[in-house]
Amino acid sequence: MKKKVLSAILTFTMVVTALAGCGNTAANTAPAGDQAAPEADAPADTAADSAAPAAELTGIDAIIAEAETMTMEELAAKAIEESNGKTFYGVGNSSRGKSALPLFIEYLQSIDSSYSMEFEWQQPKNNKIFEQLTSDSLKSEGTFAMTLIQDGNQIQSKMVDTDILKTFIPKEWAEANNTSADSYEGFLPLQTLNKVFMYNSTGSATYNNCWDFVYDGAHPLFMGVDSEIVGKNFLMMLTEDKYATWLKEAYDKLDDTKKAYFEPTIKAMQADANDLGLGANGAYALAWIKLWVNSYNEQTDDGPICNTLVDASAKDQAGLLVYSKLRSVEESATVSVNNIKVAAYEDGYTGIGGYGYCHYLFLTKNSPLPWTSCAFIAFMTCTEQGFEAWGKDMGGYSSNPKVAEEIEATFHHSQGGGDEFPAKNDRGYDWWTTNGELVLEDPVYCSEVSFSVGSWIDVLDHYAPGE
Repeated sequence: MKKKVLSAILTFTMVVTALAGCGNTAANTAPAGDQAAPEADAPADTAADSAAPAAELTGIDAIIAEAETMTMEELAAKAIEESNGKTFYGVGNSSRGKSALPLFIEYLQSIDSSYSMEFEWQQPKNNKIFEQLTSDSLKSEGTFAMTLIQDGNQIQSKMVDTDILKTFIPKEWAEANNTSADSYEGFLPLQTLNKVFMYNSTGSATYNNCWDFVYDGAHPLFMGVDSEIVGKNFLMMLTEDKYATWLKEAYDKLDDTKKAYFEPTIKAMQADANDLGLGANGAYALAWIKLWVNSYNEQTDDGPICNTLVDASAKDQAGLLVYSKLRSVEESATVSVNNIKVAAYEDGYTGIGGYGYCHYLFLTKNSPLPWTSCAFIAFMTCTEQGFEAWGKDMGGYSSNPKVAEEIEATFHHSQGGGDEFPAKNDRGYDWWTTNGELVLEDPVYCSEVSFSVGSWIDVLDHYAPGE
């Protein structure tokens, strides 16, 4: 039955691919300084505009092109002129935009004490942000001025390819990343967040390899791929050649008993890997994904996962969750950060330590306050004060290396737990993306394999406790 479903998926994918071949697309990934920022495809009907001289652009595109040549102070002057006495509406996956806006207003008031601006920040639930932005895009002038949004796959396919959202690259951000607005082709990330493998260490179980999390009897706690789509993006990214190779290399370091357990599944996945057009190690990725979906214990949020793992009663339990959740653990006789270990921090751990995904910043195509939006985006990405709402906590890394350095100098996340709580000593973005083997979301790759690999994931059996 599964084979029939897969065959239907692949047939549909071939049709979609053939139709897509009629257009012009490009899919590469470009580095952004110390952080790798995914590259966004330009939709066919806007590719010419994006390459056109600023003088030939109109509307929001012309404003963005001019804004990308301006300093923070110059943008602030434009924002004061545009939005003094008005109301700014923003929408985002992070509620902290509501904390950053008053600081932005204070910054503008430091330039012009008579400046005032009201604001409203919305945080839609259940992935409704895409519906809200799509609906708002149909107006001649939208309600929302800008957005802070996650899920690179849907951003690429629903927001960027459809020209609903517009990328603005601040001049200072580009300079800090040793690039320019003209040469940079990706989305603008505010930050990268990491979800990492952790396990309760009060029992006897050990997790020395990323394959241990899908070994016989393991049921890690995880937000389901249907409740938080970035989790599905993580699984799709595992099939990219780089990460599939990481899984193969981790498998090679297992003992013979564990290899014998995983080998039948890997062999069984080879045909699917071929059908899906994956690389040489694609079967290892599909095997890990299948075993993960078949075994993880689905939870509604990372907060409860963290609360479970740090309790002494959760002996040997494991999970994949946002690293920053450790910041809010309240120590007691039975609950402690010291009851867990971050797998990648342990000596001898092998393989993937977790995954990283971004919060991206965009203007809407019909923004009612485009200059103010550009200034606010520059404020968040180019100043410590602007990023502080996110940077005050561990596990969220500014895409601006200068701001990241300033945040660390202020909050000392690398020593956040000291000797007492070593799991809270955040080793930082550079460590996680080198030593920690963090899988990074690439919107272009995710959107390319969404119909093939994504549909394959959709038909996998899920673990149900008690069955």
